[in-house]
Amino acid sequence: MAEARGNLDGSSRHGRPCFTFGVIADIQYADKADGPSCWKTMRYYSQSCLHLQDAIKRWNAEDIAPKFVLQLGDIIDCFNKRAGMSEASLQKILTMMMAAKMPFHHVWGNHEFYNFSRDYLMASKLNTSCLEDTRIDSPDQSPEGTSEGDYYAYHFSPYTKFRFIVVDTYDLSTIGRELNSDGLRKSLAFLDNNQSNCNGFHLLEFNGGMGKEQLAWLNDVLTYSDKKGERVIIAGHIPVHPKAIHSLCLAWNYDEILRTIQSHQSVVCYFAGHDHNGGYHLDSHGIHHITMEGVIESPSGSNAFGTVYVYEDGFILRGRGRVRDRYLPYRMAHKANSSSCTSSGASLGQDNTLI
Repeated sequence: MAEARGNLDGSSRHGRPCFTFGVIADIQYADKADGPSCWKTMRYYSQSCLHLQDAIKRWNAEDIAPKFVLQLGDIIDCFNKRAGMSEASLQKILTMMMAAKMPFHHVWGNHEFYNFSRDYLMASKLNTSCLEDTRIDSPDQSPEGTSEGDYYAYHFSPYTKFRFIVVDTYDLSTIGRELNSDGLRKSLAFLDNNQSNCNGFHLLEFNGGMGKEQLAWLNDVLTYSDKKGERVIIAGHIPVHPKAIHSLCLAWNYDEILRTIQSHQSVVCYFAGHDHNGGYHLDSHGIHHITMEGVIESPSGSNAFGTVYVYEDGFILRGRGRVRDRYLPYRMAHKANSSSCTSSGASLGQDNTLI
């Protein structure tokens, strides 16, 4: 894809952005030859590390340094487990990430669970809940930073009136759960209760969902953000809107998740990976659903990552390689400010892509 057109160098009619952050998905590193996946799509294992290094180099060189990077899951490929290389491959990628001038917030995907147990991940460097928001406004108003249940989720605020929430879309899952565990029992019960669902095309092992405890925690955090007038960006591995995908990659209980996030005015965006083709949808509640293209399916000479410039009325996703540039206004500013980031030469396509 061509580089961003129009004035996407970090300025708009508002001047400098409030802050910026990076986003990348599905690196899926493995020391193996390139080849087709079970989906008959090419996977460029030989390029994944090179693409990651290129992304870090570009983020480090940004005029406005990103505050952090959202790594949306599937950091190494399941091949590593079969080859006995899971820990070595993970360490290789984490060592590369140490060259970044900003921290990574890690989301867990299905390939994390193909390689490691949930207990291992909780104790690993892929658990970045240490970066949670620890500021307390008052005991009766501030929600818990990290979840207290058997799932990996936390939130943080990098800038006044903005909050990010990392969620665990494999809380309900048949992978990564120990035999005889409560988590596996709840997951199997969910599948049993929904097996007759005629729309259950997505109830597959490589997908998962969010349990009731996590949804209740998410609702509490979003209620807090509603009261504080915050803008909230949620990051999970699996997409939760059926119009933001091109495949079967959809959360098991996407309808429950959607009802939760759509019931809160604070939510402006949901970032996901998992579907390597990427996707985008602006839902009826004004929430942007962005499915990032996968690094693993990006050939030499391309890539798949982006930098997001955050403004008071919306944000710009500046894509690299296969990731499109998009202007993404907040729901309250959607109509009034739909041209706010295009006044200096960029224009919008019907799906908010900058053209």
